Amino acid sequence: MNRLFLRFVILVMLSISVATIAVYVVIRSFFGDPLEEVAQQQAAGQVFLLTQYVDQAGPDEWLVRLNKIREITHSKLELIPLQSALQQVATEKKPQFMRGEVVIDIAGKSFYRRVDLQGLRYIGSDEEVLHAQELPIDVIPVIRTEVVRYIIVALCLLIPIAIWSSSHWRGLQALEKVADEFGEGHLKIRAQTRESDSIYPLAQRMNQMAARIEGLLDAQKSLLHSVSHELRTPIARLEFGLELLRNAAKDPKLETRAAAMEADLLELNSLVTELLSLSKLDQQPALKLAEFVVADCLETCLDSLQHELSGFQVDTLFSDAVGSMIADQHLLARAVSNLLRNAGKYASQHISLTLKKAAGDIIIMLDDDGPGIPVEEREQIFNAFYRLDRSRDRATGGFGLGLAITQKAIQAHGGRITVEDSPLGGARFVLSLPATPQAAVIAT
Repeated sequence: MNRLFLRFVILVMLSISVATIAVYVVIRSFFGDPLEEVAQQQAAGQVFLLTQYVDQAGPDEWLVRLNKIREITHSKLELIPLQSALQQVATEKKPQFMRGEVVIDIAGKSFYRRVDLQGLRYIGSDEEVLHAQELPIDVIPVIRTEVVRYIIVALCLLIPIAIWSSSHWRGLQALEKVADEFGEGHLKIRAQTRESDSIYPLAQRMNQMAARIEGLLDAQKSLLHSVSHELRTPIARLEFGLELLRNAAKDPKLETRAAAMEADLLELNSLVTELLSLSKLDQQPALKLAEFVVADCLETCLDSLQHELSGFQVDTLFSDAVGSMIADQHLLARAVSNLLRNAGKYASQHISLTLKKAAGDIIIMLDDDGPGIPVEEREQIFNAFYRLDRSRDRATGGFGLGLAITQKAIQAHGGRITVEDSPLGGARFVLSLPATPQAAVIAT
């Protein structure tokens, strides 16, 4: 908000400055330079003496009177050749000068005027110019006065606007705070405004939008949780019936079919488990914080997946600088295990797991030599049920929930997960975790 008001002040000042320049240019074009008019008024005494005293003398008295003026005035009067004067007079003023008029030089605090046009003052006077210098010309006070005038105009505009906008300013700051908290996952927060406030309609629309979003998310979470739980009962019944069928049947074909059905049930049961895990993470769970050695936790993850990763070369590089951390060990292990399973699905031969510390954060990197992940899909792979085109087959790609659960688990610890190109040729997943737990911010 401060930046917005500052930009407005700058815009007003620039507008006034442009208007000032435009006014000066227009007045100068139609009525002449106003500064020159001021200079003529300041030099009016010397011009008056020249035109009303010196010029009124006859041919023999003209130079005498000019010398008398030199004695009584502080200005310097001298005669210079016409050609020299033409080089000093501004181009746009030369026609006026050649007509015998007084030409003011504001910067030089002087004026030029031809002695006469026909040589009547003295011999050769038509080829000489009277150059008056050190005149009492000073337009700086006038310019300062104009500057002060326009500053006063600017203040008279900005101060009422600042007073008028202060209430809007405070209201918008309150809305900004509400929007920030709502974005952090506090879906119950609402903007508190009075009907007399100018931003009341905007706040009401914002509250309606927030209530609608909260309702939709609550309905989604409730549906996901309810469906997941309701599926448990028929799955249990099917498992019981399948077990009875296997015990009663002696036909090999029937046993093969029963085994296939059992595999489908296991897959369905796994899907329900994943959905429940995702639902719990969406509800901002309370972390079970405890201190543990990170390297030991990663070793445990590798041991638990030893059968699935048995066909790969798995390299580990654990830095001694990383000791223990305070976090939810089970949730962190779940996230790393999901990444290891994902690497096992797509890697060709080589998997690398790295643990190090950088800029105070604990970094866990997982590399594989698989096909990699296209840049344009590296954000989408963390969406629930999203699978890459080459992994539509569930036998390879799973349900598309593992990476979503991993991201939410890392975010629950105040960390982040990114995808990069791996030196092995495939994908690199980078987990950045604070050494101490922070407030969880889970995207809902």
